[in-house]
Amino acid sequence: MTALKKEDVRADFTIDQPVATYTAEDHETWRTLFRRQAEILKGRACDEYLDGLEGLGVAADGIPDFRKLSEVLTKATGWSVVAVPGLVPDDVFFDHLANRRFPATWWIRKPEQMDYLEEPDVFHDLYGHVPLLMNPVMADFVAEYGKGGVKALKLGALPNLARLYWYTVEFGLMETPKGMRIYGAGIMSSKSESIYALESPSPNRVRFDLMRVMRTRYRIDTFQNTYFVIRSFEELFKATSPDFTPLYKALQKQPEIGAGDIVEGDKVVHRGTREGWAETPDA
Repeated sequence: MTALKKEDVRADFTIDQPVATYTAEDHETWRTLFRRQAEILKGRACDEYLDGLEGLGVAADGIPDFRKLSEVLTKATGWSVVAVPGLVPDDVFFDHLANRRFPATWWIRKPEQMDYLEEPDVFHDLYGHVPLLMNPVMADFVAEYGKGGVKALKLGALPNLARLYWYTVEFGLMETPKGMRIYGAGIMSSKSESIYALESPSPNRVRFDLMRVMRTRYRIDTFQNTYFVIRSFEELFKATSPDFTPLYKALQKQPEIGAGDIVEGDKVVHRGTREGWAETPDA
């Protein structure tokens, strides 16, 4: 793929998706990842995600055109997908979300990175995140999160708010009448964590509690030690709708919780065996 020039990147870090620069290998990588996850996520992904994926028309043919996705998404929930070179500054990220623009990385991983990638690529962003933006409740939640992010930056509370995104949008689980299901994009786009998050006895699975989540450190170099479980997106939206300002003040007086700790008051769905946990520090 051709490297971007500095002048290609706008002030808000968006670019025109360089569709013409994708190679045959890039599209084949997308097809391989898509087909693999389609099989793995049967009986593992929540229905809302699968409905969104189908409604968007995201297929295994190759890397999608962001403009075509945006046409469908905008009609459904008012969101659009904008291309960015990679990770963007926090203030830019929150502003995009608050205005219902999802910043998606344009490039895709190399074949040798099929099973692990440090930075999000186009597969993670489009396949993992965008389908749930077709769901009205989740679409509203992410937009409100963006507005909350702008506020958290001013209040110096970003670490607490980042944990909410991590443990929900990226690594959230949902208990449904059909059983435990995935809704977090970080799990949804990962072959191995899609299986681990639901089936491994190693991690904790704990009922979602807003203050608990915002106190909890997380893992960036391994699978998660703890997953937080919601019952519905409506529950998540309701729990996060109050003003966070007094919550941030209360959090300043409370100690942080380790990524793998179980604490008093937790509603434990499954207490992990801790087998295979890394000894490196939490984030």
